Amino acid sequence: METQDTFTLWGAFQALNGRRRAIRDYDGTAIPDEHVRELLAEAARAPSSGNLQPYRFHWVRDPALKARVAAVCNGQRAAVSAPTLIVVAASRDIALRAAAQQLAHVDASTDMPEPSKAYHRKQVRMFRRVMNVGSWPVWTPLAALVGLFRPSLSLLPVGHLGNRSWAARNATFAAQTLMLAASAKGIDSCPMEGFSAPKLAEALSLPRGTVVPLVIALGYRSRDARIERQWRKSLAELIVEH
Repeated sequence: METQDTFTLWGAFQALNGRRRAIRDYDGTAIPDEHVRELLAEAARAPSSGNLQPYRFHWVRDPALKARVAAVCNGQRAAVSAPTLIVVAASRDIALRAAAQQLAHVDASTDMPEPSKAYHRKQVRMFRRVMNVGSWPVWTPLAALVGLFRPSLSLLPVGHLGNRSWAARNATFAAQTLMLAASAKGIDSCPMEGFSAPKLAEALSLPRGTVVPLVIALGYRSRDARIERQWRKSLAELIVEH
């Protein structure tokens, strides 16, 4: 049911979604630490499979390390000029730690009904089995073979590649939430996929098995930042109705 509040929220979302653009030139103004923390707190609200949140945000604050990360990002303008860089890292191990924490939260809850507790325990244990058994090396070639003949099954979270792909997909939900939150805060962003993953993992001492789906630049757009008329596919091309 639509209410006045609904219209207000919809209008606000359209405004911040329209303001969000991939900005590559920043004016160098530092973002207050409390604002960055607020953005990351909102990103933590993003959905994830089984609520396992298989990702972490690496907030690059040290100037020397930031310069190194920017160089690893192929010296992209957004990476070099942004005052803040957030590296999104994801892995199966992060998901397993979250699973243990979630079970502890459910068990300790005093206001969660028992049927809800039973549901969450079942879900988390199921995902944990998939993460453990599904990580066996034997699944990797089998998953690749199945995906060759049945592409619709190629994204199953089994095998080393499947586990990492699953974690990375979930991390992108949080990354998009972070960028929309930044837009609402009057902060600009740019998602970057062009970087050397091995060098980035080395620079941040990321554990083996970690994948980095993207690096996000945050800052305030410069006056001469290039902002062109946005192009998107038509809805007729985008939407398939069944």
